[in-house]
Amino acid sequence: MSAPTAVVNVGADLLADAVADQAVPVSRVDWRPPMEGTEADLALVAADPRRRTANERAVEAVLGTTATLVDVAPASELLGLERGQFLHAGPPITWERASGPLRGALMGGAALEGLVEDPEDAAALFESGDSVSLDPCHHHDSVGPMAGVVTPSMWMFVLEDAATGRRTHCTLNEGLGKVLRYGAYGPEVLQRLRWMGDVLGPLLQRAVRTVRDSAGPVDVTGILTQMLQMGDEAHNRNRAGTLMLLRDLGPAMVLSSRGPDATDAADVAEAMRFVGGNDHFFLNLAMPACKLALDAARGIDGSTMVVAMARNGTDFGIQVAGTGDEWFTGPAQVADGLFLGDYGPDDANPDIGDSAITETAGIGGFAMATAPAIVRLVGGSVGDALATTRRMHEIALAENPRWSVPVLEFQGTPTGIDVTKVCRTGILPQINTGMAGAVAGVGQVGAGLVTPPADIFPKALHALARRVPPSPS
Repeated sequence: MSAPTAVVNVGADLLADAVADQAVPVSRVDWRPPMEGTEADLALVAADPRRRTANERAVEAVLGTTATLVDVAPASELLGLERGQFLHAGPPITWERASGPLRGALMGGAALEGLVEDPEDAAALFESGDSVSLDPCHHHDSVGPMAGVVTPSMWMFVLEDAATGRRTHCTLNEGLGKVLRYGAYGPEVLQRLRWMGDVLGPLLQRAVRTVRDSAGPVDVTGILTQMLQMGDEAHNRNRAGTLMLLRDLGPAMVLSSRGPDATDAADVAEAMRFVGGNDHFFLNLAMPACKLALDAARGIDGSTMVVAMARNGTDFGIQVAGTGDEWFTGPAQVADGLFLGDYGPDDANPDIGDSAITETAGIGGFAMATAPAIVRLVGGSVGDALATTRRMHEIALAENPRWSVPVLEFQGTPTGIDVTKVCRTGILPQINTGMAGAVAGVGQVGAGLVTPPADIFPKALHALARRVPPSPS
């Protein structure tokens, strides 16, 4: 019997290694059984006659959305938030179950709104539940980074899809370190937020409206396309995107220092210095741009596409195009990464924030190959970054031709997480993220890599299976 000219090995490498030692070419197929207990649901959903067309519609809707920056205004005007109403990141949660950084951000937000004088006094306010309410940002066409707390006086970006008029929103980025979104609430945090409300927000509003009315609104989707080819991945690295935004708004910001309603030149200079020196400023535009695209796929019966991944510091939740507004949740995980100063894993809170909307749309951790330098912030190696992007293609429905990866021959980023593919392969979405301190008031302690809890995908799959129409008799 003649020796084989080649061998295909499926699964474990033990046999493949033995064959390779005999100088026989081996093709290795990375296969593993589906997630435990999902076989019946996978069979049902796979047989759903709507699935293929529904997913094609979902992909088309996501890829067909373009986000432009059309306004900046307070949340009270944009979302109708009233005194005592607070939005937060992630799926719904109560004060009793809220994590340290979320509590810290809520306490700081209460002081910002004048509900208490000292943030420490806000704990009793939230414990009583009198005159305060909590609701997810996602329930209000919005997203919030980290704790994601939004109060009525906070200024927000407004993004719009010109074809449909749909809009999404996000607060302005505070920078890094001891900031409200990481759960810090000291005097310096509140002072910065008040400056953002009194100076930065109105100045950006004037600049955005001037650019919108003269040259057309800033093309956020276009900036995302460019920044991915300039070393950003639009979650933890936004340097090129921030500077391109400043390029587009800078002249209008400078001109606002002239005329009868002029902004003080020193305020303009400080605002430009703040934006230019805050590499994460564009993140708060990337996030609502991704939400705007993914929301276009919501409500498509039979679609298995994930349209939101979000964390509140206690729970990690996903929403799926074919299951309406239902959340599928599990315990948020602590990221594995690099820590600031003397902080370590024991100091970190479990994953928190709506910023995983970037990965849901196909950037962030899914586009790590565009930003090899990101590994210096979140850990790992350049090889890991390349391998991550390749691996995410295995659980995606499509590629985004707008968002291409130069080092991978300009292949589009993996877009549209498919619940069935996650359950069938066991591959979990890769997220790169900041880490907040577990204790309220601490702020940022590091950055790293994290995945969702595995059991939320079988939960979503089961809900999809229950919605499969019965076969005609």
